[in-house]
Amino acid sequence: MACVFAALFVGTPRLSVARAQQENLDRDFQSAVAQYEAGHYPEAAAQLEKLIPKLPQSFEVHELLGLVYAAQSQNDKAHEHLEKAVQLKPASASARTNLGNILVQLGKPQLAEPQFKKAVALEPNSYDANHNLGELYARAGKIPQAIPYLERAQRAKPTAYGNGYDLALAYLLANRLPDARQQIQALLKLKNTAELHNLLAEVEEKSGKFVAAANEFQVAAHMDPSESNIFDLGSELLLHRTLEPAIEIFRQGTERFPNSPRLAIGLGMAYYSLGKYDDAVKSLLRAADLNPSDPRAYPFLSRAFDSSPSQAEAVITRFRRYSELQPNNALAIYYYAMSLWKGKRAEDPNLDLSQIETLLKKAIELSPNLAEAHQQLGNLYSDQRKYAESIPEYVKARELNPDLSDVHYRLAQSYVRTGQKDLAQNELEIYQKLRAQHLSDLDKQRAEIRQFVYSEKHENEARQ
Repeated sequence: MACVFAALFVGTPRLSVARAQQENLDRDFQSAVAQYEAGHYPEAAAQLEKLIPKLPQSFEVHELLGLVYAAQSQNDKAHEHLEKAVQLKPASASARTNLGNILVQLGKPQLAEPQFKKAVALEPNSYDANHNLGELYARAGKIPQAIPYLERAQRAKPTAYGNGYDLALAYLLANRLPDARQQIQALLKLKNTAELHNLLAEVEEKSGKFVAAANEFQVAAHMDPSESNIFDLGSELLLHRTLEPAIEIFRQGTERFPNSPRLAIGLGMAYYSLGKYDDAVKSLLRAADLNPSDPRAYPFLSRAFDSSPSQAEAVITRFRRYSELQPNNALAIYYYAMSLWKGKRAEDPNLDLSQIETLLKKAIELSPNLAEAHQQLGNLYSDQRKYAESIPEYVKARELNPDLSDVHYRLAQSYVRTGQKDLAQNELEIYQKLRAQHLSDLDKQRAEIRQFVYSEKHENEARQ
C-alpha cells in the first residue's frame, strides 16, 4: 500500500525594495528568482549569496536562498536562511510552512509542529498549511490528529490527489471504512490509478468483502504489475485459500521479479497449502538463496520440510548457512538442529545425536524462553530413553507455553516411564482438553500465513 505523504514548499518570494536602494539590487534579485524558477539552483544561490551582505535584513532574499538550498538538499544551509526569514517576518504563513518542511527534512518533526500550527493559525483555510500539519501527524502515526487537517486541506483543494490519498489512507487506519471508500471513489473519478484500486482493496478486505477486495487487487495488478501489487493480489487469494489462482499469480510474479524473496515465499506457502510439498520446498529454498540472512523464509521451509524430506541435503545446507551467517540467532541454530534431525534420522542410523543436542542447548542458551527448543530437547532425550532427563525440558517448555499440547502428551509418557503415574494422568487430561480446544491445523496454517502477509505489508509500507 503506497503512501503519498510529501512535504510542500510554498511560494516564490518577490523583493520589496526600498526607494533608497539601488535599482540594480532589485534587478539582481529578480534574476535570481528567474534562475530558481528555471531550476538553475547553483546560479541562483551564487547571486543571492552576493546579495546577503548588501541586504542582510531582507526577508525575501533569505527566504529565496533557503528555498534554493532546499531544492539542492543542502538542508542545513536552507534551515539557516528559512529560520532567519521567519524571524524577519513571523506573520508569514508561507515562511512558517517552509521552515517546518526543512525541519522535517532534518529529522526534527517536534520542532516542525509548532511552525505548521502557527501557519494554520495565520491562514486557517490554507491548503498548504493544513496539508503539511496533517501529513506531519500522519507520519507520526497520530491519525486522529491528522484527519481534521487533511479534511480541511481537501475542502480547500478538492482536486488535490496527494492529500486525498493521504486522507483516504488515514480513514483506513482509523477504521473509518465507509469514509475511506467514499474518498477513494471520489478520487478515482479524478484520477484512475493502480494505487487507488490497491487502497480500495485494503478497505474492502478490512470490511470483510473478500470478492470485492480480490477484484480491486486484480485491477491494481493489471494496471501496474509491480512487485508490490502482484504480492498483494497473490496474498489476498492465498489468505482466502483460492489456492490455484494464488499459485499462478505468485508463479507469474516470480518470473517477472525473479529477485523478490517475498514472492518466492508466497509461492512456497501457496504450494504448501495445496499439499504440493516438494514444490513448496523448492520455492522456499529459492527464497532463502535470494537473501540468505533474511529470516522470513526459514519457518515455512522448516514446516514444508516436515512433509517433504526428499530434499534433505539441500535443506540442511541452507539451514547450516543460516546458522553460520547468524551464529547468535537462537532460531537459526534451532532450525539447523531440526533440519539435521529430520533429514537424517530415517536414513542414517549412525546420526550423531550429540551434535543435535549441542545445537539445541546452544539455542536455549541464546534464547532461554524458546519453548520449542526445550520441547525438542526433551524429545531427543525421550527418543534415547533418557526419560528422567527429558522431564525438566518438557516442564520448562510447558511453563513457557502451556498450550503446546504435544508437550503434555510427551511429558505424560516420560512420567509413566519413570513410575509417576499420577502426574502422567494429570498431563494426559490436560492434553485431551487442549486437543479439544485447539485450532485445527488448517486454522493454524492460516494464522501463520496471515501474520506473514500483514507483517510484510506493514514493513513494506514503512520502507516507502
